Amino acid sequence: MIKKIIEKFESVPAVIIGGVFLVLSFVLGRFDVALPIDPAWVTVVISGLPLLYLAAWRVVHNKGISKISSALLISIAMVAAILIGDLFAAGEVAFIMAIGEKLEDMTTDRAKKGLKKLISLTPTEGRRITDGKEEMIPAEKILKGDIIRILPGETVAVDGVIVSGDTSIDQSVMTGESLPVDKTVGDEVFCGTLNRFGSVDIRATKVGEDSSLSKLIRMVKEAEDKKAPMARVADKCASWLVPAALLIAIVTGIVTKDITRAVTVLVVFCPCALVLATPTAIMAAIGQATKHGVIIKSGEALEKMGKVDTIAFDKTGTLTYGKLEVSDVIVLSDDVTEDELLQIAGSAEAKSEHPLGKAIVSAAREKNICLNDAGDFRMTAGKGISAVINGQNIICGSESFIYETGVELTEKAKEVLRKIRLDGKASVIAARNVECIGIIALSDVMRPEASTVSAELGKMDTKTVLLTGDNSLAADYFAKKAGIDEIYAELLPEGKVERVSALEDAGRRVCMIGDGVNDAPALKAASVGVAMGSMGSDIAVEAADIALMSDDISRIPYLKKLSNATVRTIKFSITLSMIINILAVILSVRAILGPTTGALVHNAGSCFVVLIAALLYDRKFD
Repeated sequence: MIKKIIEKFESVPAVIIGGVFLVLSFVLGRFDVALPIDPAWVTVVISGLPLLYLAAWRVVHNKGISKISSALLISIAMVAAILIGDLFAAGEVAFIMAIGEKLEDMTTDRAKKGLKKLISLTPTEGRRITDGKEEMIPAEKILKGDIIRILPGETVAVDGVIVSGDTSIDQSVMTGESLPVDKTVGDEVFCGTLNRFGSVDIRATKVGEDSSLSKLIRMVKEAEDKKAPMARVADKCASWLVPAALLIAIVTGIVTKDITRAVTVLVVFCPCALVLATPTAIMAAIGQATKHGVIIKSGEALEKMGKVDTIAFDKTGTLTYGKLEVSDVIVLSDDVTEDELLQIAGSAEAKSEHPLGKAIVSAAREKNICLNDAGDFRMTAGKGISAVINGQNIICGSESFIYETGVELTEKAKEVLRKIRLDGKASVIAARNVECIGIIALSDVMRPEASTVSAELGKMDTKTVLLTGDNSLAADYFAKKAGIDEIYAELLPEGKVERVSALEDAGRRVCMIGDGVNDAPALKAASVGVAMGSMGSDIAVEAADIALMSDDISRIPYLKKLSNATVRTIKFSITLSMIINILAVILSVRAILGPTTGALVHNAGSCFVVLIAALLYDRKFD
């Protein structure tokens, strides 16, 4: 019952009513208008009772020094002011605390977890093969060692190893790789990934709670549980503020034999400005960030961002656009031009569903190249395609596929392939009538601002790191272009978490930036997680502390500058509030300030803190 009443008193409408009655009390007092009951009593009840309840609850339930809090000090001051008949002073300190509480609540509410969406990726059933017969069974009934068949377009039900068939697997949910990965007998596949093309049989190796997707879900849960709520600066200081205030007030009362001076000391010693310093600065900063397309979900994240010294980037969809494009068209035959090679390959790939084939067709059409009809089209999952165009046999595919069809590669072709691999690019070899006529290289596209972002962060003494599920060659290539020296490649989600944890354990404050489901655990494990909000997965956005709604990574240096400025503003406001408190105590001891004037000075300090914080809203950081 009491708790429900307290909750109603803590509501925004109730706080507003308390403020209105406090102003009414002040105005009536200035014009010597007397009412049967001072309007400040309404403020004392509405804003004061929650304060008394909180102070009492902490004294009863908290352990050790944490029993002493700013709520206790302000409750003592409020009661003392009431006892000497200064209701305005009592209501003023209670109201300022209520305002601080509301501001803090507005800035520290946590975002909803993305666990429901993550769990929705978990396969519900699988196709078990027993004595040559197919049987659909619930995923939880699949046992280690069972043979499971995965058809094109189906989700892999459990972790396993391919025992027959070839295919391409879209495992971006686990590794963030932009390209489907070609798989054959002996290769490992992961639960929750998507089989794009061929039919394969796998032997289950990890099932149920041991599967990769279940581990991914578990890691997000565990990382979320590790997050602690923002500790209030006022409560940290209260362990010495309360005894100091009481001691000074008692000594003042004994020495001067004036109880009013003692009460005034308690009133001006209340850490209201101290309480307001953090939430007001954070609220202003979050407001500014929102104008720039940066959504900051909590004040804690903003504070932590100001202390970050290492920023870890995912590659695909973060440093790059996550979209394949033809980067090089290399002709290896004297009687073929670049456009003709693109026409031949594009015509052959026109019926292909593979991302590499689609990218080649798109490149040909962008150059307005007319594609020819292809007959006898055949696709070998995970390897390549063959077709007949104008009576000529055309083969497009991987190096191993080309060899299987009897095409020999020249030394020049082999050298070109080596260079393409070193550049971290994918390649499609084109052959006509068993002769290699050229190679088309494809690559993800680097965001043009990536190198500038890395350089700007370096100027702020912030190190950059690349964490990616891509192979080491691709990682090295893109990291070099972005100006990032510290690289960790071929990482599954748990590998990214381990690397982030290792950096944190080494004393570094890490901000992780990513866009995929696979990045969610690392986003939660880092001190601060930033998600690419526009194209990023909902799970990544919900797992992160901050979201870039425009997918513009040039906002990262801005975010760092804003966070640094916010932390500096908070420190300055805390220092200023302490100086005002000390001066006010001295003036109170000397009887220059009374309870009411002391409350006004104390209120002025709070106003200064709010004004300083408000300046953050329009400050230029670009």
